[in-house]
Amino acid sequence: MCRMRVYIRSPRPEDEGAYSAAVIRSADHLTPWNPVEPDGFAALLRRQGPVLRSYLIFDRADDGLVGRVNIANIVRARFRNAALGYDSYVPYAGTGRMTEGLRLIIDRCFDDGPDGIGLHRLEINVQPENQRSIALAKRLGFRYEGFSPRMLFLNNAWRDHERFALTVEEWPGTGD
Repeated sequence: MCRMRVYIRSPRPEDEGAYSAAVIRSADHLTPWNPVEPDGFAALLRRQGPVLRSYLIFDRADDGLVGRVNIANIVRARFRNAALGYDSYVPYAGTGRMTEGLRLIIDRCFDDGPDGIGLHRLEINVQPENQRSIALAKRLGFRYEGFSPRMLFLNNAWRDHERFALTVEEWPGTGD
């Protein structure tokens, strides 16, 4: 297998400048789908805990910030489910690095080990017009589950979403 061009890690306070710059640089890319909040990093750090875990994806060649992934609404016990949300940043958007980073993060989500989250199921919810994110979900093996009207309040309106899901059994190398 070829070497990954990216690495992942949890956000740290010293990442705030790189995060803010990446969000500002990517504002046009992000605006149709998510709020653009270059000053939201401190709040993101404060929200980390049992129901939200975030990861940053970095380029190995230049340590540039490729994207941010939130594992949100983490539920344990018999459900063991969470929702993935992500933003990719310019100039890395469209280069395949988010796919690589998300593969590493999904591995971590399904891992029962000490560094893993131990989930059984993940879902991704994408606005129907966001064809690039839908293609990313499908590329990662997520299957279409349905349509959720007016699911999230984003950019001052309730937005419809397409729902995709993946279980540990469907993820290469981790299922039975």
